[in-house]
Amino acid sequence: MRQPRPLRCQQMKFENILAEVDGFGRFQLRTILLLVIPRVTLPFHFLLSNFIAAVPSHHCDISALDDGGVFRNLSEAERLVVSIPVQQDGTPNSCQMFAEPQYHLLLNSSNITNLHTVPCQNGWVYDNSTFKSTLATEWDLVCDNKRMNKATATIFFMGVMLGAAVFGYLSDRIGRKRTLLVSYVTTSVFGFASAFSYNFTMFAVMRFFTGCGMSAISIVTMVLCIEWVDIKHRTAVGCLMTLDWSICTALLPVVAYLVNDWRFLTATVTTPLFLAMISWWWIPESARWLISNGKVDAAHFYLSSCAKVNGRKQFMADLKPEILSKVILVEDVNKKYSYLDLVRTPRMRRLAVLTGIVWFGVASMYYGISLNVTGFGVNIYLTQFIYGVSELPAKALIFFTLNKTGRRLNQAGTLFLTGLCIFCNMFIPQDKGVFRTAVGALGKLFAEGAFIIVFLYTSELYPTVMRQNGLGYTSLIGRIGVAISPLIMLLEEVWGHLPSTILTLVAVAAGMSACLLPETQNVRLPETIEDVEQTRREIPTSDEKSLS
Repeated sequence: MRQPRPLRCQQMKFENILAEVDGFGRFQLRTILLLVIPRVTLPFHFLLSNFIAAVPSHHCDISALDDGGVFRNLSEAERLVVSIPVQQDGTPNSCQMFAEPQYHLLLNSSNITNLHTVPCQNGWVYDNSTFKSTLATEWDLVCDNKRMNKATATIFFMGVMLGAAVFGYLSDRIGRKRTLLVSYVTTSVFGFASAFSYNFTMFAVMRFFTGCGMSAISIVTMVLCIEWVDIKHRTAVGCLMTLDWSICTALLPVVAYLVNDWRFLTATVTTPLFLAMISWWWIPESARWLISNGKVDAAHFYLSSCAKVNGRKQFMADLKPEILSKVILVEDVNKKYSYLDLVRTPRMRRLAVLTGIVWFGVASMYYGISLNVTGFGVNIYLTQFIYGVSELPAKALIFFTLNKTGRRLNQAGTLFLTGLCIFCNMFIPQDKGVFRTAVGALGKLFAEGAFIIVFLYTSELYPTVMRQNGLGYTSLIGRIGVAISPLIMLLEEVWGHLPSTILTLVAVAAGMSACLLPETQNVRLPETIEDVEQTRREIPTSDEKSLS
């Protein structure tokens, strides 16, 4: 068994201790697996609107036109001919009906000029061949009410925005582990309440708070994993922790196909959180956060647990809890940090501005593509599956390039390449569907790559005392980008290429901002704001060997 090397207290850093207890052993792998359980629900809920808010084919309910005579003797197809005006593509109008049956159309269906039409008087009839029930069919969110249906995703992401700010603050105040439990309970309660909503207003409120709880699962799990692994394996863990998103994105259409009622589907995608609440008891608190907040006894307990599971318990038996207080030097362990600390000092202020721009660009482009499930022109279930599978090559690409070229170049490169794909699609004719699809899928690949990097990069840029505040703030800015991206797409009514032009400029601005961020490859995680204000250097070769 490997013998621990003596370390001088005055030179000891947290990475040195982590190396001695094994910074990527069975303890870390167990922690990752425990945190994957709640993360399964992330793509399920974030992309749920693609299915529960789907609008099937529909037309006016024409039963009121039954006069008890000729109309009753007509076939269903003939009833539609005399009752519903036809659109230019030959399909029945979804929102209009004739004021009275037009029997002459049975002889000449093209003679529909000057015929009086009225909005649907008695509701709608929906095609239930794809979906048994959706929000649109449940509460007639079509025609004049279709904006309410489209708002469901925006309402959810507004909750995610609020959750990023609230839970980011809570995580740095009360700890990562307790914040996770609050988020599990919040998401479970409001997730199931959404499924049992009796009107749209109640559903909207429940979805808002579901999004609020989901935000913590997204940002806290990533930070907790990064804080428990050594420098050498941060890239691998950063990529591994996003693999669950792609797999579950591809799994979501399978679940939605088997459970095609929106109430049961909403409940189904929430159920993994019950298992997450049980597994929460075995999730460790961040030892970095504990030491930064003066809780050295608790930090010693978790580090000892790590050493025991990884077969290195002798080192922690010889290390006294008091020594841990010298590992991370904090001016005042009783100080409570807030979002104001993001802008109080020059380098933190610069970091907040640049990372905010990067997150806005990454999120607006990624979700602008992900929420457009008609982009491939095929079945909605197959489209969603293609979106999930298309992200896997991005994971492999980023995994092999992050340690070769660093975080900064990869972040900027994926943003520039996503913008280039969007820009190129502007010049591909609409009738070249195969080429447009290929370029669009390539853009999706690079957008996913940018999202993989931004979580890891941001976690490495912000200090331990402000890491969750920083990630909460940037996630908030990112969700603003998500909420704005559907509005950008509406600008095509002004000029067809205007949305693509705006997104291309956003990609360029985000990429240029990423170029101005410091590199974090082979650099120790900053523990305090003072570490950020001072220039961080790469780990010397001798230290790299001691940490491996």
